[in-house]
Formats: sequence, C-alpha cells, structure tokens
Amino acid sequence: MSHLHLDSLQPERCCLMVIDPQERLMKAIHKAKRVEKNISLLINCSQILNLPVIATTQYVKGLGGYVEGIERLLGDLKKIDKMEFNALDNPKVQVTLNDLSKAVDTLLITGVEAHICIYQTALGAIRAGYRPWIMEDAVSSREKQNSRAAIRRMTQLGIPVITTEMAIYDLLKRAGTPQFKQMLTFLK
Repeated sequence: MSHLHLDSLQPERCCLMVIDPQERLMKAIHKAKRVEKNISLLINCSQILNLPVIATTQYVKGLGGYVEGIERLLGDLKKIDKMEFNALDNPKVQVTLNDLSKAVDTLLITGVEAHICIYQTALGAIRAGYRPWIMEDAVSSREKQNSRAAIRRMTQLGIPVITTEMAIYDLLKRAGTPQFKQMLTFLK
C-alpha cells in the first residue's frame, strides 16, 4: 500500500499554474476548446476558494497574449513572460512562488504544451520541492501523440494526473457549502 498516493487536494496547500494558453499557440493545439474551458473552470474554482494563481506566457512578443476567455477571467493578474520551458527556472516565477504562503506545496498545472512546458515545469516543481498535479483535460499539445506521451511519462514518474472535475470536487470536499453552490453555476 505504501506506493499508492492517497493524498487529496487541500485548498490551503494549492496554487494554480496557468502555462501559456496564448492565442497564436492555442490555434494549433489539439482539443484547444476543451483545454480553454477546463482552465477557465479551474480559474473560477481558484477565485472561489482563494487559491493563488500564477500565469505565464512563452515569449509574448512572438506568441501574443492569452485567448480572450482566459484573459478576461484573470482580470488584472500580471502574467510572467518567460523564455524557459520549465516555468520554475524563471526568476520571476521563483520569486512569486516564494512569496506565497509557506503552506503552499502543491501546484495544479494547466496549459500548453503538455510535452514541453507542462512536462518540464512538473519536473522542475518536483526538483524545487513542490507536488505537481496535472489536469489531464486542461493540458494539450499541437500533436495528440505528444500530449499522450507526456501524460504517460508523467504518470510513470508518479505525478498525479487527474481531470479538472476530479480536482474541483476534491478541493470543494462536500456539497451544500457556499463555495460549492457558487462553483455549481460554472459546472452545469
């Protein structure tokens, strides 16, 4: 039994990472609408539960800003522009993580591309002492096979890979709470 990960998500320990869902990149992403919808659900959940959110762009000068729906949801949250594929290699991301509550040790990772920035950020998170959790239906790549290979590799490494709804309901813990009722409007 000791090899099983029996952890559940605890809101006070979590930070949502939104990695590079930029307009020019998303146009080429496999199942981009699904990824965008699920990132949006996770942002809504983070706002309801007061989870910190870190958002990055990859070379914004070349790839442009976020897709409109996600941009609108994030409001005035400052995005950190990076050249690194592992977001945690970026000094501004490191500073932002260090400024979070010391209780935060779990990174809920969403965005693109699964086999590049998501994969390398998950490995970087482990090296930095964080527990990455991958939202399988909120990550993708241009090619379906690259996304599948990334998910398979992260699973082999013992990184929890779950769906957006699994994460949301795990964070909410129970029905009937004000947070549950607020979140339900987005889940219908």
